[in-house]
Amino acid sequence: MSQPPADLLIRNADRVANPEGGPVLAHHSIAIRDGWIVAIEPDEALRIEATETVDARGLVLIPGLINTHEHFLESLTRAMPQAQNAGLMDWLAWHDPIWAEARPEDLRVATRQAAVELMRSGCTTVFDHNYLWPNTCRAEDQIEVMAGLGMRFHVARGSVSLGQSNGGVAPDAVAEDEAHILADSERVIQRWHDPQPGSMQQVALAPCSPYSVSAAMMRETAALARRHGVRLHTHLAESREEVAFCRSRHGHSPVLHAEALDWLGEDVWFAHLIHPGSSDLPRLAASGCGVAHCPCSNMRLGNGIAPISDYLKHGIAVGLGVDGGASNDAADLLAESRQAMLLQRVNAGADAMTAHQALALATVGGAQVLGRDDIGRLEVGMAADIAGFRLDALELSGAAVHDPVGALVFCPPPRADLVVINGRPTIRGGEVLGSDLGALAAAQNQAATALVARAGLG
Repeated sequence: MSQPPADLLIRNADRVANPEGGPVLAHHSIAIRDGWIVAIEPDEALRIEATETVDARGLVLIPGLINTHEHFLESLTRAMPQAQNAGLMDWLAWHDPIWAEARPEDLRVATRQAAVELMRSGCTTVFDHNYLWPNTCRAEDQIEVMAGLGMRFHVARGSVSLGQSNGGVAPDAVAEDEAHILADSERVIQRWHDPQPGSMQQVALAPCSPYSVSAAMMRETAALARRHGVRLHTHLAESREEVAFCRSRHGHSPVLHAEALDWLGEDVWFAHLIHPGSSDLPRLAASGCGVAHCPCSNMRLGNGIAPISDYLKHGIAVGLGVDGGASNDAADLLAESRQAMLLQRVNAGADAMTAHQALALATVGGAQVLGRDDIGRLEVGMAADIAGFRLDALELSGAAVHDPVGALVFCPPPRADLVVINGRPTIRGGEVLGSDLGALAAAQNQAATALVARAGLG
């Protein structure tokens, strides 16, 4: 009995692999229907017609990469000379007044540029942690752009309510009224959150940090999220200065402070968590919290090395994030996987993390952190999010012939040749479909120049 036709058939890939384990399949094809993988079989054995066919000879296919922490807006302030050598607090003090000048069109341009850059690295799902909404910026400015690009998007309704005059870091002009934050958070959830399997759009509530909103606001945000079944995210234990501040102010570690605010649970993941306390790891593991590891940003700001190997030994879910364009200056999730592996080896030796483990953080690990069981693997019944890389790329020469998957992490990261999201090709033959990269770069440069000028720094 013949199968019904597929929407897309990816034919005869040299290799199909799930980084966290299982056999690497040679010369297999993948059939996709209604956004889902319906067959993965040897090419010669697969008997199915398709509306569209992609020739995948010469490619290694892996699950689409998942970015669990990003700040799109920051991509307008990459490599600012005045902040290139600044630590976290000085870095924030320099950038916050610039970001406070952002307008909706700036947020849209920055979202598009950073998302396309991520897609070219094989990324198919993104969580963006925007917590500043100046000059009438709204979540819709990002949602509409991401829907147009066809990327799977987890949008933050982030928040800052404590400006500098109330002990915060951000300018008073961008601090929002807490009642408004809660009302708009509920609006965004009700309008945009889709909890169904295969969802292209989900919402998380995400104060910038436990010190950028009031303690009452942290608790009310958690309660609101749990009433609506959405996830919670914030920065935590990113720097030694934060840990010292928290111990001085509250008498315990940032993780214990988060627990006191009702912020430990399976619906929570923290960005960075570089400096946990001695008793925090069992507590995090028991609660089910996840971690978004951002190695490039952590190194760039001199914040330290997160104990990712220890987190994994305790069964704590870990995904990868590129963090912001101004603390990483890149949006390349494959490069982030490489840095994650190398940084753990600096910390704990050459066997601290394998290439396959590092790539698993960017796939199934990211899915776990975002609370999803429908992405992160290539198998029948999973959403059809796929990244393909040419095995004959110069960056992989002399390596992919030995280990096609390991080469993606050990070698300089190549650009994706094929990206499929929800069963639809978004990159084919290395070209981003429907995007003019030259025009995108020009718009980004124009917006970046104007933004800095409005802040009086141009």
